[in-house]
Amino acid sequence: MPATIDLRPARALKPAGYTIATIVCSFGGFLMGTDTSIVGPVTQMENFLHQFGHLDSAVHGILVSCVLLSAAVTSFFAGRIADALGRTRAMALGAAIFTVGAVLQAAATHLVMFALGRVVEGLGYGVFIGTQTVYICEISPPKRRGPLTSGPQFMTCLGLVTGYFTSYGTVNIPGSFSWRLPFIINASIAAAYVLANFFVLPDSPPWLMLHGRQADAERAWEALGVKRDERQIDGNAPADSGDNGSSFPGEAVAAASSPAQEKDQVRFIDLWARDVRSRTFLAVFLLGFLQLCGIDAVLFYAPMLFQAAGLQSQQASFLTSGVSAILIFTTSVPATIFADKWGRRTSTLVGGFGLTVTLLLVGSLYAANAVHANHGAGRWIVIVTIYLFCIIQSATWGISIKVWAPEIQPPRTRAQATNLAYVFNWVCNFFVAFVCPILLERNVPSVYFMFGGCTIAATVVSFFYMIETKGKSFSEIERAFEKKRLGPHIRLSNLTQTFRDTKVS
Repeated sequence: MPATIDLRPARALKPAGYTIATIVCSFGGFLMGTDTSIVGPVTQMENFLHQFGHLDSAVHGILVSCVLLSAAVTSFFAGRIADALGRTRAMALGAAIFTVGAVLQAAATHLVMFALGRVVEGLGYGVFIGTQTVYICEISPPKRRGPLTSGPQFMTCLGLVTGYFTSYGTVNIPGSFSWRLPFIINASIAAAYVLANFFVLPDSPPWLMLHGRQADAERAWEALGVKRDERQIDGNAPADSGDNGSSFPGEAVAAASSPAQEKDQVRFIDLWARDVRSRTFLAVFLLGFLQLCGIDAVLFYAPMLFQAAGLQSQQASFLTSGVSAILIFTTSVPATIFADKWGRRTSTLVGGFGLTVTLLLVGSLYAANAVHANHGAGRWIVIVTIYLFCIIQSATWGISIKVWAPEIQPPRTRAQATNLAYVFNWVCNFFVAFVCPILLERNVPSVYFMFGGCTIAATVVSFFYMIETKGKSFSEIERAFEKKRLGPHIRLSNLTQTFRDTKVS
C-alpha cells in the first residue's frame, strides 16, 4: 500500500480560541479607527461643503466632537449593561446603535441629520469600546494578556489607515457619494460586528462565574482553549494553582461571598471604596490624559495641522495624513507583539518623555515664528515631528495605558471602573476635538503647549503611582496594590513595635 502524505495543517498551527475571540472582538477598535480618520477629511471635502455650506471652526469642532460627548453618557452606564447582559451582548448592542448612527450620516440631507448621526454613533461607542477591553482582559491567560488586550488598539490603528485612504480614494468621486461612501462602508462593517458578537464570541467565563454559572463558564473556557492552569477564576488565582490562601483580609471576604451576592452589591460608590479607589482614580486619570496628550487632534484634524505647516493642497494634506496613519499602524505591530516585554510602567514613562519633547518642540517653533508656508526648514521639522509624535504615542501610551487601566481592577468592579474611566476619556476627547480647530485658527503654538503640559502631568503621576503588571495574574496584581495601600500602616506599626521593644529592653 503506497504511503500517503498528510497535507492537513499541524494542530499546533491552529490559533487558540482566545486568540480568535480577541481578533473578532477587536474589530470594535477598527470601527473606532475608521470613524475617527474619515470624519476630519470628509468634513473638509468640497462636495460635503457644497452640500452643507462652509463650517466655521466652532461648528466644525462640535460636528466632529459631538460623538465623543454622547459616548461619555453611555460609557457611564456601560459597566452596568455589561454586568447585566454579558460582555458579548453589550458589545452587540453598542455596535447596533453605532450602525444606526453611521447610516444616518451616510443618508444625511441636512447638517442637523448628520450631527444626529454622530450623536447616535457615539451612544454606541460608549457601550462597546470599554467593554471589549474588559472582555479580552478576562479571557486572556496572564502571560499573554498584554499583547491580546492590545488587540483593540492595533485594530484601531488599522482602521485609521483604512479610513484615511478610503477618504483619499473617494475625494474625487463626483457628487455627494464621495463623502457618503466612507460611512456606508463603516455601517456595513458595524452590522457584521453585531452578528459576530452574537454568533462567534463565547461569553466571558469570569462574567458567567460572577452570575453563578460555573458549568457554562467551564464550557466557555473550553471553547476559548484556555488551559486549566492559566484560567482566572473570579479574577483571583489561576485554577488549580494551589493559591488557596489569602494574603490579605479583603481576599478572604471576597472568596467567602457568593458570585450573585457580589454582583448585587456593586454600586457606583463601590468604585471609591477604600481598597479600590486608588485604582479607579488611576484608571480614570490616565485614560483621560491619554487623550489630553493630543493624539486625537492629529487623528481628527491631521489635514488642518499639515495645512497649518504649509501644505495647502487638499490632496497633499489628505495624503500626508494617510502617511501618519500608516506610521501609527506600522509602529503598533511590534508594540502589540512585545507589549509584555517592555512593561506597562516603563513604556508609559519613556513614552511620556518622548511625547513631551515633541510637543514642546513644535510649539516652540510656532512661537518663534520659524514655520513658514513657502520657505524654510521649519515646516518640514513640524511635519516630521508630528510623525514622530504619532510613532511614540502608538508604541507606548496607546497600548500600555489601555492595557493597564482594566487589568488593575478587581473582578467585581472591573467593568464599571473601566467604563467610568472611558467616560473621562470621552470627555477629554470631546474637549480636544472641540477646542483644537478654534486654537489652530487663533493661536497655533497654544495647542502644542497645552498638550505638552498634560503629558508632563500624566508622566509625573505615572512615575509615583504606576506599578508594573506585565505577566502577573490578577491575584498578584491585587496583592501588589494591597501591599502598596497597607505599606504606610505596616511601616508605622513596625516603628511602633520597635519603639516598644526598645523601651522594654
